[in-house]
Amino acid sequence: MTTMVENAPAQFAPTASQLHVAYSVCRSISRAAAKNFYYGFVVLPRRKRNALSAVYAFMRRCDDITDDETTSREDRHQKLLEWLDGVHRALAGQPTDDPVLLALTDAQRAYQIPVGLLDQLAYGTAVDLDYGPMEPGAALAARYQTFEELRQYCYGVASVVGLVCIKIFGYRDPAAEALAERCGLAFQLTNIIRDVKEDVGMGRIYFPQEDLTRCGLSAADLAAPQVDAGRIRPLLEMEADRARECYRDGEELIPLVSEDSQPALWVLVTIYRRLLEKIAVKQYDVFSERVRLTVPEKLNVLGKGILKRLV
Repeated sequence: MTTMVENAPAQFAPTASQLHVAYSVCRSISRAAAKNFYYGFVVLPRRKRNALSAVYAFMRRCDDITDDETTSREDRHQKLLEWLDGVHRALAGQPTDDPVLLALTDAQRAYQIPVGLLDQLAYGTAVDLDYGPMEPGAALAARYQTFEELRQYCYGVASVVGLVCIKIFGYRDPAAEALAERCGLAFQLTNIIRDVKEDVGMGRIYFPQEDLTRCGLSAADLAAPQVDAGRIRPLLEMEADRARECYRDGEELIPLVSEDSQPALWVLVTIYRRLLEKIAVKQYDVFSERVRLTVPEKLNVLGKGILKRLV
Protein backbone atom coordinates (compact mmCIF):
# COMPACT_ATOMS: atom_id res chain seq x y z
CA MET A 1 0.00 0.00 0.00
CA THR A 2 1.34 3.40 -0.89
CA THR A 3 0.64 6.65 0.89
CA MET A 4 0.45 9.90 -1.03
CA VAL A 5 1.81 12.90 0.82
CA GLU A 6 0.67 16.26 -0.44
CA ASN A 7 3.21 19.02 -0.23
CA ALA A 8 2.02 21.93 1.88
CA PRO A 9 1.54 25.03 -0.25
CA ALA A 10 4.41 27.47 0.06
CA GLN A 11 3.69 30.50 2.20
CA PHE A 12 3.50 33.83 0.44
CA ALA A 13 6.69 35.80 1.07
CA PRO A 14 6.58 39.54 0.31
CA THR A 15 9.69 41.19 -1.06
CA ALA A 16 11.81 43.52 1.05
CA SER A 17 10.52 46.50 -0.94
CA GLN A 18 6.89 45.45 -0.34
CA LEU A 19 7.52 45.23 3.39
CA HIS A 20 9.29 48.57 3.39
CA VAL A 21 6.25 50.23 1.80
CA ALA A 22 3.83 48.32 4.05
CA TYR A 23 5.55 49.40 7.25
CA SER A 24 5.79 52.96 5.95
CA VAL A 25 2.00 53.00 5.51
CA CYS A 26 1.49 51.65 9.04
CA ARG A 27 3.84 54.21 10.55
CA SER A 28 1.91 56.97 8.78
CA ILE A 29 -1.37 55.65 10.19
CA SER A 30 0.10 55.50 13.69
CA ARG A 31 1.65 58.96 13.45
CA ALA A 32 -1.67 60.46 12.36
CA ALA A 33 -4.01 58.65 14.76
CA ALA A 34 -2.11 57.45 17.86
CA LYS A 35 -2.18 60.74 19.75
CA ASN A 36 -0.50 59.39 22.90
CA PHE A 37 0.80 55.97 21.90
CA TYR A 38 2.96 57.21 19.06
CA TYR A 39 5.29 59.01 21.48
CA GLY A 40 6.17 55.61 22.92
CA PHE A 41 6.70 54.15 19.45
CA VAL A 42 9.37 56.76 18.66
CA VAL A 43 11.71 55.53 21.41
CA LEU A 44 11.69 51.90 20.23
CA PRO A 45 14.33 50.33 17.98
CA ARG A 46 13.18 50.55 14.36
CA ARG A 47 12.11 46.91 13.98
CA LYS A 48 10.00 46.97 17.13
CA ARG A 49 8.60 50.38 16.18
CA ASN A 50 7.54 48.94 12.84
CA ALA A 51 5.88 45.95 14.49
CA LEU A 52 3.95 48.08 16.96
CA SER A 53 2.88 50.40 14.15
CA ALA A 54 1.56 47.38 12.22
CA VAL A 55 -0.49 46.25 15.22
CA TYR A 56 -1.82 49.77 15.72
CA ALA A 57 -2.78 50.06 12.03
CA PHE A 58 -4.61 46.73 12.34
CA MET A 59 -6.55 48.02 15.37
CA ARG A 60 -7.24 51.30 13.57
CA ARG A 61 -8.79 49.37 10.68
CA CYS A 62 -10.98 47.48 13.15
CA ASP A 63 -12.01 50.76 14.79
CA ASP A 64 -12.83 52.35 11.44
CA ILE A 65 -15.13 49.44 10.60
CA THR A 66 -16.97 49.45 13.92
CA ASP A 67 -17.18 53.27 14.12
CA ASP A 68 -18.73 53.69 10.65
CA GLU A 69 -22.14 55.07 11.57
CA THR A 70 -23.19 55.22 7.92
CA THR A 71 -23.86 51.46 8.07
CA SER A 72 -26.01 49.36 10.37
CA ARG A 73 -24.63 47.50 13.37
CA GLU A 74 -25.28 44.22 11.58
CA ASP A 75 -23.30 45.34 8.54
CA ARG A 76 -20.44 46.51 10.72
CA HIS A 77 -20.33 43.16 12.49
CA GLN A 78 -20.25 41.43 9.11
CA LYS A 79 -17.50 43.70 7.77
CA LEU A 80 -15.42 43.05 10.88
CA LEU A 81 -15.79 39.30 10.39
CA GLU A 82 -14.78 39.65 6.73
CA TRP A 83 -11.75 41.73 7.73
CA LEU A 84 -10.73 39.11 10.30
CA ASP A 85 -11.15 36.38 7.72
CA GLY A 86 -8.72 38.27 5.50
CA VAL A 87 -6.34 38.62 8.46
CA HIS A 88 -6.44 34.88 9.11
CA ARG A 89 -5.80 34.09 5.45
CA ALA A 90 -2.79 36.40 5.39
CA LEU A 91 -1.44 34.93 8.63
CA ALA A 92 -1.84 31.47 7.11
CA GLY A 93 0.48 32.48 4.26
CA GLN A 94 -2.00 33.37 1.52
CA PRO A 95 -1.06 36.26 -0.78
CA THR A 96 -2.30 39.77 -0.03
CA ASP A 97 -1.57 43.23 -1.36
CA ASP A 98 -3.02 45.02 1.69
CA PRO A 99 -0.10 46.92 3.29
CA VAL A 100 -1.54 46.58 6.80
CA LEU A 101 -1.85 42.80 6.41
CA LEU A 102 1.63 42.52 4.88
CA ALA A 103 3.15 44.35 7.84
CA LEU A 104 0.98 42.64 10.47
CA THR A 105 1.84 39.18 9.15
CA ASP A 106 5.55 39.96 9.20
CA ALA A 107 5.33 41.36 12.75
CA GLN A 108 3.24 38.44 14.00
CA ARG A 109 5.79 35.93 12.73
CA ALA A 110 8.78 37.90 13.99
CA TYR A 111 7.45 38.31 17.53
CA GLN A 112 5.27 35.21 17.81
CA ILE A 113 2.16 37.21 18.63
CA PRO A 114 -0.66 34.73 19.38
CA VAL A 115 -3.39 34.97 16.75
CA GLY A 116 -5.94 34.70 19.55
CA LEU A 117 -4.71 38.01 20.99
CA LEU A 118 -5.16 39.70 17.61
CA ASP A 119 -8.69 38.31 17.44
CA GLN A 120 -9.40 39.69 20.91
CA LEU A 121 -8.11 43.10 19.83
CA ALA A 122 -10.62 43.09 16.98
CA TYR A 123 -13.52 41.86 19.10
CA GLY A 124 -12.70 44.50 21.71
CA THR A 125 -13.39 47.25 19.18
CA ALA A 126 -16.83 45.78 18.51
CA VAL A 127 -18.05 45.64 22.11
CA ASP A 128 -19.79 49.02 21.92
CA LEU A 129 -21.69 47.89 18.83
CA ASP A 130 -23.70 45.50 20.96
CA TYR A 131 -24.99 48.40 23.03
CA GLY A 132 -25.55 50.90 20.25
CA PRO A 133 -27.48 54.17 20.66
CA MET A 134 -30.32 54.32 23.14
CA GLU A 135 -33.86 53.90 21.96
CA PRO A 136 -35.87 57.16 21.91
CA GLY A 137 -37.28 57.79 25.37
CA ALA A 138 -35.13 55.14 27.04
CA ALA A 139 -33.61 56.05 30.40
CA LEU A 140 -29.84 56.38 30.61
CA ALA A 141 -28.37 53.55 32.67
CA ALA A 142 -24.99 52.23 33.74
CA ARG A 143 -23.75 49.53 31.40
CA TYR A 144 -22.08 47.50 34.15
CA GLN A 145 -23.29 46.62 37.62
CA THR A 146 -19.95 45.90 39.27
CA PHE A 147 -16.35 46.97 38.89
CA GLU A 148 -15.46 43.39 38.00
CA GLU A 149 -17.74 43.66 34.97
CA LEU A 150 -16.05 46.93 33.99
CA ARG A 151 -12.65 45.30 34.45
CA GLN A 152 -13.65 42.56 32.01
CA TYR A 153 -14.59 45.21 29.45
CA CYS A 154 -11.26 46.98 29.99
CA TYR A 155 -9.44 43.69 29.52
CA GLY A 156 -10.88 43.30 26.03
CA VAL A 157 -10.24 46.86 24.87
CA ALA A 158 -6.98 47.69 26.68
CA SER A 159 -5.33 44.89 28.66
CA VAL A 160 -5.06 42.74 25.53
CA VAL A 161 -3.21 45.65 23.90
CA GLY A 162 -0.73 45.48 26.77
CA LEU A 163 -0.24 41.75 26.26
CA VAL A 164 0.48 42.27 22.55
CA CYS A 165 2.86 45.14 23.31
CA ILE A 166 5.02 43.10 25.67
CA LYS A 167 5.31 40.34 23.05
CA ILE A 168 6.96 42.96 20.85
CA PHE A 169 8.90 44.57 23.71
CA GLY A 170 10.23 41.19 24.79
CA TYR A 171 10.12 39.63 28.28
CA ARG A 172 11.09 36.43 30.06
CA ASP A 173 9.41 36.63 33.46
CA PRO A 174 5.77 35.46 33.14
CA ALA A 175 4.87 37.95 35.88
CA ALA A 176 5.05 40.58 33.13
CA GLU A 177 1.74 39.37 31.71
CA ALA A 178 -0.40 40.17 34.75
CA LEU A 179 1.37 43.52 35.13
CA ALA A 180 0.72 44.34 31.45
CA GLU A 181 -2.97 43.59 31.97
CA ARG A 182 -3.05 45.97 34.94
CA CYS A 183 -1.19 48.64 33.00
CA GLY A 184 -3.80 48.44 30.24
CA LEU A 185 -6.53 48.77 32.87
CA ALA A 186 -4.87 51.97 34.15
CA PHE A 187 -4.84 53.46 30.65
CA GLN A 188 -8.48 52.60 30.03
CA LEU A 189 -9.70 53.92 33.38
CA THR A 190 -7.89 57.17 32.59
CA ASN A 191 -9.68 57.33 29.23
CA ILE A 192 -13.05 56.64 30.86
CA ILE A 193 -12.52 59.42 33.41
CA ARG A 194 -11.41 61.89 30.71
CA ASP A 195 -14.20 61.02 28.26
CA VAL A 196 -17.25 61.08 30.55
CA LYS A 197 -18.95 63.92 28.72
CA GLU A 198 -18.43 62.43 25.24
CA ASP A 199 -19.47 58.94 26.33
CA VAL A 200 -22.65 60.14 28.03
CA GLY A 201 -23.48 62.03 24.83
CA MET A 202 -23.44 58.66 23.06
CA GLY A 203 -25.60 57.03 25.75
CA ARG A 204 -22.67 55.19 27.33
CA ILE A 205 -21.94 55.14 31.05
CA TYR A 206 -19.00 52.92 31.87
CA PHE A 207 -18.91 53.59 35.62
CA PRO A 208 -20.41 50.60 37.47
CA GLN A 209 -23.80 51.03 39.09
CA GLU A 210 -22.34 49.96 42.45
CA ASP A 211 -19.89 52.89 42.29
CA LEU A 212 -22.61 55.35 41.34
CA THR A 213 -24.71 54.15 44.26
CA ARG A 214 -21.77 54.35 46.67
CA CYS A 215 -21.27 58.00 45.69
CA GLY A 216 -24.97 58.85 45.91
CA LEU A 217 -25.29 59.36 42.18
CA SER A 218 -27.52 58.17 39.37
CA ALA A 219 -26.85 57.84 35.67
CA ALA A 220 -29.01 60.94 35.12
CA ASP A 221 -26.62 63.04 37.21
CA LEU A 222 -23.91 62.52 34.61
CA ALA A 223 -26.21 63.62 31.80
CA ALA A 224 -27.71 66.73 33.39
CA PRO A 225 -27.67 69.86 31.17
CA GLN A 226 -25.50 71.55 33.80
CA VAL A 227 -23.43 68.86 35.46
CA ASP A 228 -22.40 69.57 39.05
CA ALA A 229 -18.71 68.65 38.77
CA GLY A 230 -18.36 68.83 42.55
CA ARG A 231 -20.98 66.11 43.04
CA ILE A 232 -19.35 63.88 40.42
CA ARG A 233 -15.82 64.37 41.79
CA PRO A 234 -15.92 61.56 44.43
CA LEU A 235 -16.84 59.05 41.71
CA LEU A 236 -13.99 60.13 39.46
CA GLU A 237 -11.57 60.20 42.41
CA MET A 238 -12.52 56.61 43.23
CA GLU A 239 -11.76 55.40 39.73
CA ALA A 240 -8.58 57.53 39.61
CA ASP A 241 -7.32 55.85 42.80
CA ARG A 242 -7.84 52.47 41.15
CA ALA A 243 -5.94 53.66 38.10
CA ARG A 244 -3.06 54.89 40.28
CA GLU A 245 -2.73 51.44 41.83
CA CYS A 246 -2.49 49.97 38.35
CA TYR A 247 0.10 52.56 37.28
CA ARG A 248 2.29 51.34 40.12
CA ASP A 249 2.08 47.92 38.51
CA GLY A 250 3.15 49.59 35.27
CA GLU A 251 6.30 50.77 37.04
CA GLU A 252 7.01 47.18 38.12
CA LEU A 253 6.55 46.03 34.53
CA ILE A 254 9.20 48.34 33.06
CA PRO A 255 12.29 46.42 34.32
CA LEU A 256 10.74 43.12 33.18
CA VAL A 257 10.68 43.99 29.47
CA SER A 258 13.77 43.96 27.27
CA GLU A 259 16.18 46.78 28.00
CA ASP A 260 15.81 48.36 24.57
CA SER A 261 12.05 48.67 25.14
CA GLN A 262 12.07 50.01 28.69
CA PRO A 263 12.26 53.71 27.67
CA ALA A 264 9.25 53.30 25.36
CA LEU A 265 7.15 51.72 28.09
CA TRP A 266 8.27 54.44 30.52
CA VAL A 267 7.10 57.10 28.03
CA LEU A 268 3.69 55.46 27.61
CA VAL A 269 3.10 55.03 31.35
CA THR A 270 4.31 58.55 32.13
CA ILE A 271 2.15 60.25 29.50
CA TYR A 272 -1.03 58.52 30.63
CA ARG A 273 -0.18 58.99 34.30
CA ARG A 274 0.43 62.71 33.80
CA LEU A 275 -2.88 62.98 31.97
CA LEU A 276 -4.63 61.51 35.01
CA GLU A 277 -2.84 63.90 37.36
CA LYS A 278 -3.70 66.86 35.13
CA ILE A 279 -7.35 65.86 35.49
CA ALA A 280 -6.88 65.72 39.27
CA VAL A 281 -5.29 69.20 39.30
CA LYS A 282 -8.42 70.47 37.53
CA GLN A 283 -10.49 69.01 40.39
CA TYR A 284 -11.82 66.32 38.04
CA ASP A 285 -13.81 68.86 36.05
CA VAL A 286 -13.89 66.97 32.75
CA PHE A 287 -17.16 68.63 31.74
CA SER A 288 -16.05 72.21 31.08
CA GLU A 289 -13.44 71.15 28.51
CA ARG A 290 -11.61 68.05 27.36
CA VAL A 291 -8.45 67.60 29.41
CA ARG A 292 -5.34 66.58 27.47
CA LEU A 293 -1.60 66.92 27.58
CA THR A 294 -0.24 69.57 25.24
CA VAL A 295 2.29 68.66 22.56
CA PRO A 296 5.11 70.40 24.51
CA GLU A 297 4.17 68.37 27.61
CA LYS A 298 4.34 65.14 25.61
CA LEU A 299 7.59 66.16 23.95
CA ASN A 300 9.06 66.79 27.38
CA VAL A 301 8.28 63.19 28.34
CA LEU A 302 9.57 61.94 24.99
CA GLY A 303 12.85 63.80 25.44
CA LYS A 304 13.41 62.16 28.80
CA GLY A 305 12.57 58.79 27.25
CA ILE A 306 15.15 59.32 24.51
CA LEU A 307 17.76 60.16 27.15
CA LYS A 308 16.91 56.95 29.00
CA ARG A 309 17.53 55.00 25.80
CA LEU A 310 20.86 56.74 25.16
CA VAL A 311 22.23 56.10 28.64
